[in-house]
Amino acid sequence: MNLRDIKKDIEYVLSAFVEDCSVVACVNPKVTDGNVSELMEEAIDLYNELRDKVNAKIEGSKKSYYNELRKEVLTRTDALYEKLSAAVKEAVK
Repeated sequence: MNLRDIKKDIEYVLSAFVEDCSVVACVNPKVTDGNVSELMEEAIDLYNELRDKVNAKIEGSKKSYYNELRKEVLTRTDALYEKLSAAVKEAVK
């Protein structure tokens, strides 16, 4: 695992989320654009935050730092997907 792979993972995971938001907004007109756009903004902010963390100077074990960063990418993106799912469920009611 190297720095380039982590950067690619961050970009891939969060761009997939933004794409999913776009699909939801196009396919389900009942979902409010405000909810979806807020989630997309959150994803972009998360992307910027994680990229800053990746590029930060690290003291100590880089391997453990990057492993924790990978876990953070997945858990925080999962939380975004849960919010998207809740917005879709609310719109379907």
